[in-house]
Amino acid sequence: MLAYIIRRVFQSALVLLVVGLVAFSMFSFVGDPIDNMLGQERTQADVERLRQTLGLDQPFVVQYWRFLEQAAQGNFGQSYRQGRPVAEIFLERLPATLELAFVSGLMALIGGISLGIFTAIRRRGTAANLIMTASLIGVSLPTFLIGILLIYLFSVELGWLPSFGRGEVTRVGGWTTGFLTTSGIKALILPSITLGLYQMTLIMRLVRTEMLEVLRMDYIRFARARGIREKSVNFHHALKNTLVPVITITGLQLGSIIAFAIITETVFQWPGVGLLFINAVQFVDIPVMAAYLMMISVMFVGINLIVDMLYFAIDPRLRVDRTAGGH
Repeated sequence: MLAYIIRRVFQSALVLLVVGLVAFSMFSFVGDPIDNMLGQERTQADVERLRQTLGLDQPFVVQYWRFLEQAAQGNFGQSYRQGRPVAEIFLERLPATLELAFVSGLMALIGGISLGIFTAIRRRGTAANLIMTASLIGVSLPTFLIGILLIYLFSVELGWLPSFGRGEVTRVGGWTTGFLTTSGIKALILPSITLGLYQMTLIMRLVRTEMLEVLRMDYIRFARARGIREKSVNFHHALKNTLVPVITITGLQLGSIIAFAIITETVFQWPGVGLLFINAVQFVDIPVMAAYLMMISVMFVGINLIVDMLYFAIDPRLRVDRTAGGH
């Protein structure tokens, strides 16, 4: 078990280095930030002075190595646009994104597993067929279109919910939250549904497929033949084995919520790190873009590592196979 963990941690660190290198390489083709930072009346001396101040006159390898050294210390440099430390800007924007991702992920997880179990158990019922038909909306429609439709219905036509912004927030220590205000909760509803709908329908369909497969197994038939209650067969025997393969996909989908928050935050003008990244691309703010992509990479790799550990702990076949392989 320890050797497996060490190997996975080493692989995760290697992935982060490769992702950082690819991301940092791509930024050299985005544009020159000097063009946006200096006005029309700039001189060549001004350009060279600013380029030297930002370290852009150094070779690519030197710039990347300096970025890794500073990132390991939690320092991502200064924003070209705002002239402030990138870490400070991210700490201001991160609570909004994490709250949105938390609510969306919770909705996707609870709704997806519950509806997946229901549609598998009642697969011939009218309600299950209606749910499966409605789930095509979440799978087929793009995220930005779902957000626009929700804004038109609940904000423009009905006027029940706000169409943009985070609403009123309160500060708890160093954290800003909208959970403690009515306007903050209302502002969170539409973006959360928009962001979590695709993941919820995907998890629901996955759980349903796996559950139907498990319910066809011989040991399920044997349990029913022994007279075990149907509820116990479904939730104790079938569900437990259904969730083993679902964990991997679910973990990755919950991680992708933060990555896909860019679109949702843009549609709803949600003041999170996704909207910050979009603005940074327009301004060629390389430190902000690099910090964002590294943050997403760390989250994906970290979630993937946790999922692998859970999979290893839940599925005894993996432990048996690795023990046999070691001998």
